[in-house]
Amino acid sequence: MTARIIDAHQHFWQYTAAEYEWIDEPMAVLRHDFLPTDIEREIAAAGVDAVVSVQARQTIEETQWLLRMSQQFPFIAGVVGWLPLASSSIEAELERLAGDRKLRGVRHVLQGEDDEYMLTAEFNRGLGLLDRFGLAYDLLILGRQLPAAIRLVDAHPRQVFILDHAAKPLIRSRVFEPWRTLIGELAERPNVYCKISGMVTEDDWATSSIASVAPYIDGVLEAFGPRRSMYGSDWPVCLLASTYSRWMQTVREALGELSEDEQSWIFGRTAEEAYRLTSAKEDG
Repeated sequence: MTARIIDAHQHFWQYTAAEYEWIDEPMAVLRHDFLPTDIEREIAAAGVDAVVSVQARQTIEETQWLLRMSQQFPFIAGVVGWLPLASSSIEAELERLAGDRKLRGVRHVLQGEDDEYMLTAEFNRGLGLLDRFGLAYDLLILGRQLPAAIRLVDAHPRQVFILDHAAKPLIRSRVFEPWRTLIGELAERPNVYCKISGMVTEDDWATSSIASVAPYIDGVLEAFGPRRSMYGSDWPVCLLASTYSRWMQTVREALGELSEDEQSWIFGRTAEEAYRLTSAKEDG
C-alpha cells in the first residue's frame, strides 16, 4: 500500500478580533475564517491525503469543535487539541475526550509562557497523564526555551513529544547557534520527533526562498533523521510568506537528495507513527 501524504500541522479558525488578538495588522491576511472546505481544495491540488489539525486557541470548546469537524471531514486524520494540563480537572477532561480516536495529541502555547512554566509540578502532573491515553504532546517553543524543554522531556521518558516548527530558528537573521546544537541535544532523546513546519514565516516574508530555509531543514534532518522528522504546512499562517503548494514544493526541493523511502517517512509515515493515526477506513 502506498504511504499517505500527511500534512502534520495546520489550523482552522472562525475569526474574531477578540479571540485572535495575536493576528495583528501585519498579519491582516489571516483575519477571516479558515475552515475545512478551504484547505480541502489546497490539499487536493498538492496531492496531500490527510492533515493533522492543531489548536489555535487555548479552550476546551475549540478542541471539541476540531473533533466535531474531524468526524465530518475524513481527511482530518487527527487533532492536537488544548486541554488544561495544569488544572486539577485534567484527568477528568482526558477521561471525557480521549475516547474520541481523532484526538491524537495535546498542546499548550509554551512559547507564550516563561521558561519555568513547563517545569512546574502542576503542568508536569497533567502532561504525565497523556501517555496513559495514547496521546502525544506538541512542544511549541522558541529556541531560547530548548534547555528547559530538554529538562521537561527528560522528566517524561515514555511520553511522545513532537517539536513544532523546529523550535522557530532565527532564519531571518541567518543565525544557527545555539539552535543547531540544542536541537541536536534534544534529538538524542528517542521519544522526540520534529516538524519541518513554520519555517517560512521565520524568514523574511517578502524574500523567503529555498536558499534561506534549506540549511535549517538540513539542521533538522541532521538532528532527527527522516524517521523522526515530519512535514507540516502551518496553513493558514504560512500564507504570510508563501502559498500552500509553494511551501510543499520548497520542502520537496530541499529533500531532493533523499531516497524515496526517506521522503515517505517525512511526508507521512513519521506522522502516522508519532500520532498513532488510523486511516478513514479503520475509523469506520
